[in-house]
Amino acid sequence: MTGVLMELSEFDGFLHPLIFFFAIVKINRNPDILPNITLGYNVYDSCQDGRVAVSRVLHLLSGPDKISYGASDPSLSDRLLYPHVFRTIQSSHTHNMVIIELLKYFGWTWVGILVSDDDNGERELQILTKYMRENGICVAFTITMTEENSEYRDEILRVMSNPQVSVIIMCGTMSYVGIGLLQIQNLVLANKTLVLPPSWVSSPVLMEFAYMNLNVSLAVDFSSQPFVGEEDFVKNYGKLPKIFNHDYYWKILDFIAKNKKYNHFISFYRNATVAMVRYTYSSPNLRTLLSSGVTPRLYDAVEILAKSLHEMFLHIKDKYKENPITGLVQYTGKLQRYIQRMKNSRDPMSPSYYFTDQGEALHPYKIMNKMFVDEATGDGEIPVSRCSGPCLPGSRKKPRETIHICCYDCVPCSEGEISNITDADNCIQCESDEWPNEERDRCLPKVTEFLSYQNDPMASVFSGLSLFGCLVTGSIFRIFISYQDTPIVKANNRNLSYLLLVSIFLSFLSVFLFLGRPSDVTCRLRETSFGVFFSVAVSSLLAKTVMVCVAFKSTKPGSPWRRWLSVKLPYTIVLLCSSIQVVICVIWLSISPPFQDLDTQSSPGKIIIQCNEGSDICFYSMLGYMGLLAAGSFLLAFMVRTLPDSFNEAKYITFSMLLFCSVWISMIPAYLSTRGKYMVAVEIFAVMASSAGLLGCVFFPKCFIILFRSEMNTKIDLLRK
Repeated sequence: MTGVLMELSEFDGFLHPLIFFFAIVKINRNPDILPNITLGYNVYDSCQDGRVAVSRVLHLLSGPDKISYGASDPSLSDRLLYPHVFRTIQSSHTHNMVIIELLKYFGWTWVGILVSDDDNGERELQILTKYMRENGICVAFTITMTEENSEYRDEILRVMSNPQVSVIIMCGTMSYVGIGLLQIQNLVLANKTLVLPPSWVSSPVLMEFAYMNLNVSLAVDFSSQPFVGEEDFVKNYGKLPKIFNHDYYWKILDFIAKNKKYNHFISFYRNATVAMVRYTYSSPNLRTLLSSGVTPRLYDAVEILAKSLHEMFLHIKDKYKENPITGLVQYTGKLQRYIQRMKNSRDPMSPSYYFTDQGEALHPYKIMNKMFVDEATGDGEIPVSRCSGPCLPGSRKKPRETIHICCYDCVPCSEGEISNITDADNCIQCESDEWPNEERDRCLPKVTEFLSYQNDPMASVFSGLSLFGCLVTGSIFRIFISYQDTPIVKANNRNLSYLLLVSIFLSFLSVFLFLGRPSDVTCRLRETSFGVFFSVAVSSLLAKTVMVCVAFKSTKPGSPWRRWLSVKLPYTIVLLCSSIQVVICVIWLSISPPFQDLDTQSSPGKIIIQCNEGSDICFYSMLGYMGLLAAGSFLLAFMVRTLPDSFNEAKYITFSMLLFCSVWISMIPAYLSTRGKYMVAVEIFAVMASSAGLLGCVFFPKCFIILFRSEMNTKIDLLRK
């Protein structure tokens, strides 16, 4: 048996048989399709008996080839179980995915479902909820539309009145029970948006009895598709057999009346039938019904099957010219091949049906906003249907202790993170060189921090002080050059004083290596230069102190210290002590030199451009050795501080070393407890303060005598003292 499987509900049974009969008559009258062959049909009536309905369906499915115009059961896509079943619509998976996309588009994540009390409703509910789980949409409640719902009217009313649920999805098969529920809950549904699947959309009964509750609802329907014979059907509609006046429907009602279970639906069903007749007698309404829903697919199903049979018979006729009957027997089970490659000849560029490998015809869907009343309803805003409010950019969702993922709280993103979308599950970590803005919805480049010449007052102050120190040091050097032959300049080795002034001058000048944007070169120079310069300065003071001590001890007759009173001794001390520091710095630069470092962790929102010491051991070895020299020079100067002033400057060296050591001892904890440009500022302060201490304590007293007490700058005065 080859045929069209036509499933009829109470509400489409009055129109679809007419189209089915009309399609067969039209094909039988077409000389170009199946000439000399007349199509027939068998009509089975279940008579409201479930066992008979199952028997008839199984009988149809036992045939070799079928086409369905409206069955959306996903199981029919299984080509192993149903290799010969084709359908002119897609399975219910497709329209449920369309509904999911609709919910996602409007941000509806907390919805209710009204499901029909049948296998189709249960099956579609499983499909719909599966897709909802996969897309983060939750079911607030599920109500099965059964006859017993009236007993739980108050409970259903309470559930459906949930103000957080503004969207309700109709699922499954439309029935008079569903329409009755819509009528009962009209006050509740007035503030709800219903989402109707294709099986609900095109029903005239739904429009007749429940249109007020469907106002501004959204309907997912098949695209409008007029069929070939639609104009003839509309034109001859009044001439068609008026089955509405026939005893067909009334016999059904009489049968139902015998079953007491259905007695209270008799009046409703009879009224629905009359309403459908009245609705479809109107030509515009008739055209709408014929071109929408699965109605035009019924005509296509008959036409496809007829054309496929025609193509198969032509092939048989050409191949088995002598005995076509033999060919027909061999090709009985191969009709599906012709159906599979069938295309819509009306528009070859865009066929309205094209069978996939699962036997489904592809077609687009349309989403309609149903409006049945003229008065404006609502405020024009999109309804909100959520368990929780949206988490704005800059925050993320924090799940509550419930089974629903749609119920959550919103918490701000953590430090260093952003979210740039609404309802973000997790925040995004900014890159290491970026930082969130105040709203934490985008990452901005971090502010770079260093002692800049352009916009940092500290850099200007340090620059001025450094230049001033260099100017003072140079002035003192010029004074010493000008008065180089005076006794006070000659005392305690004039050349060591010059070397000390040069090292102090370079120390002041090295401050500029600490200012500006650090680089690898400046980092290596700044960290090693002041260490070497101060080592030379302290070594010079140590040499001066040693010479004072040797000179005093050598004044005694026969003293062995006389042989140390050579010119080479102070230079040897300076060279030896400074060389050790130079070796430390060379090793430092060789194994792990200082380099430019971008610190993105210490200060939120900033990139601290600083110098990394490279090797901490070498860095502290350099500072430690400089401290050792200073400590040795201080101790030695302290020991000889009581010697006559005319022979030494030990007490001035003592004060300078005391100041030098105090500065650097206090500098270390301050250096370790600060970050960024303030760490550099501490280092600059230590360099400048210690340089100024050496300059002031050692040279200011001498300059005072040279410039203001010249009478004291004589050999007689020094000897007298």
